[in-house]
Amino acid sequence: MKRAVGVSYLRRATIATSAAFTTRATTDASLNLRLCQTALYSGFSSAYANKSNWLAKIFADHLKSPSFHQSLSHGVAGTLFFSVAASSLVQDAHAKEQPPLPQSSKYFPNDVVLYQYEACPFCNKVKAFLDYYNIPYKVVEVNPISKKEIKWSDYKKVPILTVDGEQLVNSSDIIATLSERIDLEKSTGTTNNADEEREWLRWVDNHLVHVLSPNIYRSTGEALESFDYITTHGNFSFMERAVAKYAGATAMYFVAKKLKKKYNITDERKALYESAETWVDALKGRDFLGGPKPNLADLAVFGVLRPIRHLRSGKDMVNHTRIGEWYARMEKAVGESSRIKE
Repeated sequence: MKRAVGVSYLRRATIATSAAFTTRATTDASLNLRLCQTALYSGFSSAYANKSNWLAKIFADHLKSPSFHQSLSHGVAGTLFFSVAASSLVQDAHAKEQPPLPQSSKYFPNDVVLYQYEACPFCNKVKAFLDYYNIPYKVVEVNPISKKEIKWSDYKKVPILTVDGEQLVNSSDIIATLSERIDLEKSTGTTNNADEEREWLRWVDNHLVHVLSPNIYRSTGEALESFDYITTHGNFSFMERAVAKYAGATAMYFVAKKLKKKYNITDERKALYESAETWVDALKGRDFLGGPKPNLADLAVFGVLRPIRHLRSGKDMVNHTRIGEWYARMEKAVGESSRIKE
């Protein structure tokens, strides 16, 4: 009963908010569906690319209301890209002045710019890497609807990282490219089991991210909690922000149910806790998977979890599993953000 009331409330709020902006709304259902598909496609890693038709159909099946489609056109199109993969609350980083790379590294990029969505887990993977290795970077927050900030690029997903004018795309590829250039083993003294590291990097993209969305959109309350942050910190206009909070929360509440079924998740919290425990078991008593220092897998897990850490689901995860100590060590190891003040 509570769930039904919550969904009803979200629907009414979405319709009411949308009605305030009817002069800019469109009732073209085909456009709405195309916007959904584009938005869903835009934020995925390559593994997700072929899923956009399936996810767009979910919206078409569940969200028939003309008023809802009006909201969706203007408010949700850009927010869903990161939401499906597991987005939401990211900690506000304390910016610091340009720090040096490890002294033994010969790679010193002069101009690094990250085009991102603040709550995107894949963007946060890249930021965790940049922060840990003290690579100073600027941030351009992309408007998820117009994407005017990346119109210059043929690649229409985030993250995009430009390094001294060179475009790098796809979070895993960005990190791999920078790792090679920094020559991590020589510059940090870290030695890794490369096969183990690769195995857990795949686990992050192929398993962990799938568990997050059903958790952060588990209830109407949690969905609104997530989109309150997204719309407050994302690059939205006033109208987009007003509509997207309720339209996005409603949409993702239903999508999360479909994702549970697709990935055979019966109890979303149990799946989240099991994933956290699986990661802790992989440490085998070590401070980090990389041993005394984090490796790329540590940074990937940390980056993906950081957006949900202070949401209800993230708090539950820390309170009900053993992952809290590792996460605290990672916070200390990664330290302050290397983001350049502007």
